[in-house]
Amino acid sequence: MLVDIIAGARPNFMKIAPIIEAIRQSSAQGGNLEYRLIHTGQHYDRNMSGSFFEELGIPDPDYNLEVGSGTQASQTAKIMERYEALLAEHPSDLCMVVGDVNSTMACSITAKKMNIPVAHVEGGIRSYDLTMPEEINRMVTDAIADLFYTTSHTANRILKQEGHSEDKIIFVGNTMIDTLLKNQERLQKPGLWDEIGIEPKKYFVMTLHRPANVDEERKLQELMAEIIRNAAGYPIVFPVHPRTRKVLEGLHISAPNLHYVEPLGYLSFNYLVKHAFAVITDSGGITEETTVMGVPCLTLRDNTERPETIDIGTNELIGTDPKNISPAMRQLFDGKWKKGAIPELWDGKTAPRIVRHLEGWLSSLKGI
Repeated sequence: MLVDIIAGARPNFMKIAPIIEAIRQSSAQGGNLEYRLIHTGQHYDRNMSGSFFEELGIPDPDYNLEVGSGTQASQTAKIMERYEALLAEHPSDLCMVVGDVNSTMACSITAKKMNIPVAHVEGGIRSYDLTMPEEINRMVTDAIADLFYTTSHTANRILKQEGHSEDKIIFVGNTMIDTLLKNQERLQKPGLWDEIGIEPKKYFVMTLHRPANVDEERKLQELMAEIIRNAAGYPIVFPVHPRTRKVLEGLHISAPNLHYVEPLGYLSFNYLVKHAFAVITDSGGITEETTVMGVPCLTLRDNTERPETIDIGTNELIGTDPKNISPAMRQLFDGKWKKGAIPELWDGKTAPRIVRHLEGWLSSLKGI
């Protein structure tokens, strides 16, 4: 039984790696699943894509749709057109999508219209913020998916509220944490560590890319100024997303403790996160990783699709108002940040749970 595994952007790669490994292990033991890795090419920069394949042991894609960059609509249209052509010539038995990028939604719609079932890994995640492209991708994908592999009880509840039957909702845990736990001993100290001269637990890691934070120059300037002012001189290591770089180039924001760096590979970036004093971000996925590593995380957003990182983990929602940064960072330096715990089933065994269920479900569907 042939499963298409869809990946298109950096957040997808650490989520598919353990699923591919679990299918291979099951197949070696007589399992009946085969996979076909489809890279849509949504992220094509090596630092944003290629290095992840090497570091995480992901095989070369069976197909690369090579859609490249573009507007939301043009990129989505290219993915749909090229994936449709592939399915027309070489159909699969199921389309598995992960996360919430354009590739997730585009391939789900394409497969469903060609009567191919869709499984959504990380189904049921919601921020209810329709200004986020990712939220629209999530909602559309979940509206048509046949199976939901979920990361939390919150996601389960949301899917039930939206009218999905319980037999379609399978609580399995978090595949991204499978990847993190597997690679904990392989994390690599990046070269910038010695170049900057940073020390464990005496620096910040920062990432920003959400439109609400980086599209308005004045807002970005104010956020950066508050972070620098309240960092107590600790180095701030800022791997700059291509989206953010375009805005920063005209602002000339600098400080002795602010260090702009290129996007890092998976192993180097998570080494930095693991040893950081704290992380300042607007990324949802990073809040999950900091929760498992026990690192304080300040999220510069007004909402989150991952409430378990706040209710259970080390994350706090600071909001997008620069005035909120000072009291939050004061809490950090005063040693009053919460310790946090690890959510249920974030144990490194999520991918085998998915594969076991999918083998049974597809066998039943096909009458095998």
